[in-house]
Amino acid sequence: MTLMIFFLMFIIESATEKLCPLRASIDVLEGEYFFLCYLESMQEHFQEEAYTINWYKESAGKQQLIKETHRIVSQMNFLEFWPAELGDSGNYSVTQSNGEQNYTIQKWTLNVLERNKSSCFNKNHLTTEIKNAGTGHSLKCSDLSVNENDSITWYKDCKNYENETERELDFKTLTVQHSGIYTCKILISHGGQIYHSTNTIKLVVEEDAPEAVTLEIVGHDEEIETKIGKEEILNCTGFLGYYMREDASLYWLINQTFPEKCTGISGNEPSICEEELKKLQLGKKFYVTRLLRIKKVSEEDMHHNFTCMLQADERTQIKIVKLKKGNTQDLPVHIFTTGMVLAVLFPCVVVAAVIVCVMFRVDLVLFYRNACRRDDTAGDGKEYDAFVSYLKDCVSPTEDEREFALKILPMILEENFGYKLCIFERDVSPGGAVVDDIHSFIDKSRRLIIILSQNYISDRAIYELESGLHKALVERKTKIILIEYMPLSDYNFLPESLSLLPSKRIVKWKKDKSLPVNSRFWKKLRYLMPAKPSKINTKGHYNNLDLGSEGVKPQTEGCVFNALI
Repeated sequence: MTLMIFFLMFIIESATEKLCPLRASIDVLEGEYFFLCYLESMQEHFQEEAYTINWYKESAGKQQLIKETHRIVSQMNFLEFWPAELGDSGNYSVTQSNGEQNYTIQKWTLNVLERNKSSCFNKNHLTTEIKNAGTGHSLKCSDLSVNENDSITWYKDCKNYENETERELDFKTLTVQHSGIYTCKILISHGGQIYHSTNTIKLVVEEDAPEAVTLEIVGHDEEIETKIGKEEILNCTGFLGYYMREDASLYWLINQTFPEKCTGISGNEPSICEEELKKLQLGKKFYVTRLLRIKKVSEEDMHHNFTCMLQADERTQIKIVKLKKGNTQDLPVHIFTTGMVLAVLFPCVVVAAVIVCVMFRVDLVLFYRNACRRDDTAGDGKEYDAFVSYLKDCVSPTEDEREFALKILPMILEENFGYKLCIFERDVSPGGAVVDDIHSFIDKSRRLIIILSQNYISDRAIYELESGLHKALVERKTKIILIEYMPLSDYNFLPESLSLLPSKRIVKWKKDKSLPVNSRFWKKLRYLMPAKPSKINTKGHYNNLDLGSEGVKPQTEGCVFNALI
C-alpha cells in the first residue's frame, strides 16, 4: 500500500512539475542543462518541525556541502546545472536536517559524458526503438523543458528534419526509410543566456521486426523464510526483450530509500548494500540483473519492503520481496543433553564421520539410492533422462570424441544403468525442423550433458548450449552436466552466462583410468543424473563389450544433417 501511494504521488507531482529522475545512476551530456530533484512526498521526517534541505557531493570519500554559484543553483527540491560540466560527475545526495539529526532523502550517481565534437549526439547516450514497417508510431522528446514556450527542433542523422518543432514526432505509417537517429533539441532561456538539452533516439524500422515483448521482471512477489543473524542475498533479474535497451535501469529500494553500494572491501561493507548492475545475453534475449546483500538479517528487516524496480522506455515494473521468520522449534532437553554428551566424549568419532561423509559422499548417495530403490523420474512427464550435446563436425580432430558420445556413453549409461539418452545424430531422423527439434528434445530431458572440448563451441553446437542455459537459468527446468573430455586450461571459450549457474557441475574424463564401470567418473556422473532403479554390473568394462574393430564411423546422412544445426 505504501508503494502504491508513492507512485500515485509521483504521477500527480509529475503532472505539474518537471519529471524527477528516480534512477540511481544517471547519464547526461556535457554542456547541457540538467537537474536533480526529489519528490516532496519523500520528506517523511520533521514534518512538524523547522528543517533545512542540504545538497551534497562526495569528494575524496567525504560528503561536501554544495555551495550555490551562477552555474549550480538550488531551488526547493531541485539542484540545477546551467550547464553540466565533466567535473560534475560523482555521487550526490540530498538530506533533511532539523539541526540535530540528518535524514538522507535520496542518492544519485551522475555521469557527465563528453560531447562528440563531430556529431550532434553521443552514441553512448541514446535509446533504441525497433518497430514494424506499416505501423504508426511517435517519438517523444525529453521532459527537461522549463516552460511551454521553449523552442524545440528535430534532427535526423544530424540534419534538420522537415522543420518539425513539436514535442512529439508522429509517423502515421512507418517505412524502412524512416530508420535513422533522431535528435530533439530544446532551447532554454535562463539569466539572459540560451542553454539547450537534447534527447536522441535510434529508430529501426524492419519489414519483419522481432515480436514485441512486454518489459518484465523474472518471477513474482515473494516471501523468503530466514532467521535473525543469517546472511541473505536477494536477486532481481529483468527481461528486456530482443535488444539491449541502453536506458534500462534495475535497482533496489528499501522502503522507498536507496541502499548503499557494495564496496567489495572485506570488513568495510555496509550491513545492506547493492551490487553493480550486470547485463547478459542468452541467445537473442537480453537481461539485466542486480543483487542486494543483507550481511545479517535483523528484526527490523522483517518489516521492510525490499522493492526491485525495472525502468526502460518510460515504463516501470516492480517486484516486492519480504523476509519472514522460518518455523523453528527448540530441541527437547533429553535430545540436547545426549547430543552434548556425544560431542564431548566422542569428538574424534564425529570428525572422522564428517571426513568420511565428505570423501565418500558420492558412494553414500549411490548406495542409498540402490538400497531404497529411489526413483526421481516417475511421473515428471519427461521422456529422456539426458540430452547429449557434443561436437558434431563431420571431420573431427579426433574420432575418440565421437566414439565416446555415440558409443561409450550410451553403452554404459543405458545398458548398465538403465538410463534413456537422447542423442540427436542417433535418435532423430533427418528432415525435420532442426531448431524446433533441439528445443523440444531438451525440454523432454531431465539433464543436459555437454561433452566439452576446445572445439565444442561452434555454429553447430551453440544453439544446444544456449537452449540448455535458458532452461537452467531462467526456466529452472533442466540441470546441466559438463563432461571435460579433454583437459582444458580455462573456460573462457564458454558463454559468460554459464557463470550464473548455481555451480559448475564438471566431470573429468581420464581415458583408461575412467574406463571401468565402477570408476570415479561413472560414479560421479550417476550421482549427477536423476535417481533411477537399475541392475548394476559393477564388474563391467566397456572394452569387454563389442565396440567393433572400426569404432564409430561417420554416416553420410548424419554429416548432412549436422550441417543444418
